[in-house]
Amino acid sequence: MQGIHYYGLALIPCEESKKKARPESWDPEREDAKAASLPGTDSAVKEPDEAASAQQKASSSSSFLRLCSLYPVCKIVYNLYFHPLAKIPGPRAWAATRLPYCRALIQGTIVHDFEKLHQIYGPVVRTAPDEVTFARGDAYNDIFRVRQGHNQFLKDPVWWARQKGQPDSILSAIRPENHARIRKILAPGFTTRALKAQEPLVQKYVNLLIQRMHDKASEVQDGKKGVEFDIGPWFNFTTFDIFGELGFGESFDCLENSRYHPWIALLFNSVKAAAFISAAKFFPLITLMLMKCIPESLKKVQKDHFQQIVDKVDRRLSWELDRPDFMSHVIKSDGTTKMPIGEIYATFMVMTTAGSETTATTLSGTMNHLVSQPETLAKLTKEVRSAFQSESDMTLDALQDLPYLDAVLREGLRTCPPVPWMLPRVVPRGGDTVCGTWLPEGTAVSIQAYTLNRDPSFFHSATSFIPERWLPEASTNPKSPFYHDQRNAVQPFSVGPRECLGQHLAWAELRLILARLVWAFDFEAVEGKKLRWEELRTFLLVEKKPIQVRIKRRSD
Repeated sequence: MQGIHYYGLALIPCEESKKKARPESWDPEREDAKAASLPGTDSAVKEPDEAASAQQKASSSSSFLRLCSLYPVCKIVYNLYFHPLAKIPGPRAWAATRLPYCRALIQGTIVHDFEKLHQIYGPVVRTAPDEVTFARGDAYNDIFRVRQGHNQFLKDPVWWARQKGQPDSILSAIRPENHARIRKILAPGFTTRALKAQEPLVQKYVNLLIQRMHDKASEVQDGKKGVEFDIGPWFNFTTFDIFGELGFGESFDCLENSRYHPWIALLFNSVKAAAFISAAKFFPLITLMLMKCIPESLKKVQKDHFQQIVDKVDRRLSWELDRPDFMSHVIKSDGTTKMPIGEIYATFMVMTTAGSETTATTLSGTMNHLVSQPETLAKLTKEVRSAFQSESDMTLDALQDLPYLDAVLREGLRTCPPVPWMLPRVVPRGGDTVCGTWLPEGTAVSIQAYTLNRDPSFFHSATSFIPERWLPEASTNPKSPFYHDQRNAVQPFSVGPRECLGQHLAWAELRLILARLVWAFDFEAVEGKKLRWEELRTFLLVEKKPIQVRIKRRSD
């Protein structure tokens, strides 16, 4: 059939073929009549062939649908009975499919659900078809440290991988060499020596916090000085302002304005959405559909949110400051940067949250316990006020010498861990053992810090807030009820090559903020408004609720 071209699914003659193949006397109607008179062209003959073809197609479609419907069933059977993790204890529903896991993540109950599962099944639990969680102190060494003769457990890309086309950050850099490169550049800004140079800035914002608390204490409520208020946001105001000054050369002005900066407010408002997106990543098709359904308005909000950090970084890079900060270690002497600019944007965005929200969460949980236990608060207050004649004496170095202050904060980190769940790592190629349990390569493994910290197998009166367990005599006196406590099981700053870079700053803020508050003010709980920390939900970050306290000056 010379001159016939394919267009789509139809055979359509082109203009050139019309000229060459057809005689001048060609009549379409006559040709159609001839074709109709040929044998085998009547409709009675065609219909059975078309019906058979349609039946065959329907049968093929039906078989395909049956196969599709059988796949999940076969997958569940495999997960329950033939998977390499099938012998590890855990609930069958969680072992069969990711759905219970993702439901708990979206509902914010996953930390508490994990605790219940560990109470039922023990310290090693299979919580998904390909994931195992541990509530044992030695799991930190096996999972997070680099063991001689073992491959390193890398971060799970489902949780940590950067988005396509986006630069690495210190948190999202999965490859150890990339993380080590970024960390080496930033590390000089987080040493104890650097902290000494940064102390005036830290003191500056804690002074501003104390001023705002004096304003609260001066107000009159119910005929008495001192008001009832939620102290939780004030911890966030302080820690975010400190990091803003140290990271960008300018604070977020939260304390100055007595309210959240819009960037921070948006961060908290997006936590639930982040948990939903994290859950969806386990189902790639859903993720693809979800990404397509995100409204343009929300995409703009996300873009604007990131742009604010970009603007802060760009402003800081254009300044010459006469004091050291985190960014000064990123800038070379000739004004260029030691990291690609995209990595700086991404890293300082995640560090702003990691370096502020976690400290504020610890302070919130600790203060909630203190006002609920007046005798513990009184003991702390006495130690601080006895040690210092004036607030100006309360330096970062001097505060390290207060054993009960240290014990209170360590107990706060144990009972209210800012990171209640150490997100998963992946078992390396060839498989490996964790706490004596062999796991195949590709298995996701995580540590349940919240569960571990509250386990009576590791701590006496594990669910109670008792700072005395951290005092020196508790570990040296065999008659102490806390003598056998496994204190090394509490690792709020993680361990290994990825342990918290900012832990020295965190400890400085924790000690200074809490000590300055109890030195200057008396706090008490508000009757009927006690917060039960163990009931708070976790959407990657702890969803804090109001911590209502009443404040008054120590002299009033």
